[in-house]
Amino acid sequence: MTAIAPKRAQREQFRAARDTENAGGLPRKRFYRQRAHANPFSDHALEYPASPEDMDWAEYYPNYVAESTADEASSSRPRPLKQHIEIVDIGCGYGGLLVALSTVLPDKLMLGLEIRSQVTAYVQERIYALRKQLAGGYQNAACIRANSMKFLPNFFRAAQLSKIFICFPDPHFKARKHKARIVSTTLNSEYAFVLRPGGIVYTITDVEPLHLWMVEHFDAHPSFERVAEDEAESDPCVAVMRAETEEGKKVARNKGHKFVALFRRREDPPW
Repeated sequence: MTAIAPKRAQREQFRAARDTENAGGLPRKRFYRQRAHANPFSDHALEYPASPEDMDWAEYYPNYVAESTADEASSSRPRPLKQHIEIVDIGCGYGGLLVALSTVLPDKLMLGLEIRSQVTAYVQERIYALRKQLAGGYQNAACIRANSMKFLPNFFRAAQLSKIFICFPDPHFKARKHKARIVSTTLNSEYAFVLRPGGIVYTITDVEPLHLWMVEHFDAHPSFERVAEDEAESDPCVAVMRAETEEGKKVARNKGHKFVALFRRREDPPW
């Protein structure tokens, strides 16, 4: 009996066949399956920069790398981007939101953060394949493996971001697991740090108790105010968030409810 090749070998076989027969073919999700949730408190041996200036983005946004000046050429730090990353999808899953937003907001750089290694590899392969299919397209989207709960300020400067998406996060139903939720008093302060005044946090879930939890914690934070429902519904990003994520599509198939709430970063008070 022939042994079944492990996932990694199957992926390599698929890539070889794709490159030979159909350059730019999309990756197959079945080769990148991984358990739905990861423990954010575990040591995942992640790589992260000491500061945002130390992050080398050239691999992820090759079309946006700035030309080196004489001083930068002699520096050990990587070349900066022509423009800053503005949009972040925390826990981006299989990249449905990233891919859709890339065409809706083509002049903005956006990044997916995903803690699961297999899922991150899938999103990266998906974006690279889409770039081959559409010349000049999807250059503004990328995905890296990262733990947002630990290292968000390592990647982004103060007031750098204009939008943060938190789509269908792990609800962590048990009370003792609530500390692992991606929305909390402490984490909201980090979101306030990396968001510019006027920036927006977008949240969506099909779990009403989690929705109420997120609303409660953002409402209680002095740096955020809730966006009115009529304004939220008119935001084109909300429609994309509802329809394009894998979890959103699953909820729609099951005729479930989607609870949406947006929160705007307030202006800092005068010192």
